[in-house]
Amino acid sequence: MSDIQNGQKAAPVGGGKPRRDLMTYALYGLSLLGLAAVLYVIAGAVIKPKAPLDLKSFAHGQMARLEIAANGAPAPDVPVLDASGKTVKLTDLKAPVVVLNLWATWCAPCREEMPALARLQAAYPGRILVVPVSMDKDTDREKARDFIGQHGPLPFYQDPKYALAFALTPNAAGFPTTVLYDHSGHERARLSGGADWNSPEARAVIEALIQAK
Repeated sequence: MSDIQNGQKAAPVGGGKPRRDLMTYALYGLSLLGLAAVLYVIAGAVIKPKAPLDLKSFAHGQMARLEIAANGAPAPDVPVLDASGKTVKLTDLKAPVVVLNLWATWCAPCREEMPALARLQAAYPGRILVVPVSMDKDTDREKARDFIGQHGPLPFYQDPKYALAFALTPNAAGFPTTVLYDHSGHERARLSGGADWNSPEARAVIEALIQAK
């Protein structure tokens, strides 16, 4: 007597259940592959190292004379005097971005750009440190300190021996000279001559250096 006659169900031709299981496993495997591909793309975007910051693209407008540092020399370990007459080294002044400005009261472009430097410092508290260093002689120290006092929140520093100007690599070509140091204390760029350091072009350079930290 046949299976049908005995009331038993015949197995599907070719084995239906194994085929369905195989298809399920295949679809599951494809899903895992798709998930792995997505994770790979995400991981690549996260782990991919940032390209080195190129400040050349910022050299326009008020920053047209911006000179990009070729060797990234560290800040000179040269002492200067603060407002109280205490010796301080530039390397002791820490911030994500340090803006060193060499100036003098007898330098007209220096005096003209100081209000913009003060506004730049006020715009980025805790993120940048503008360090104006007067090159005035000791006989003009009070005159220079009074001038900086009119441009808060800028601090006062003095280097009457021009040591800092000659310690830069290369040496400062004249005044004003403004040097930009990154979070590691290395020079990234400098600008010789006066500029509006509160301009959109100047802020773009500063913000790029802050974000590169």
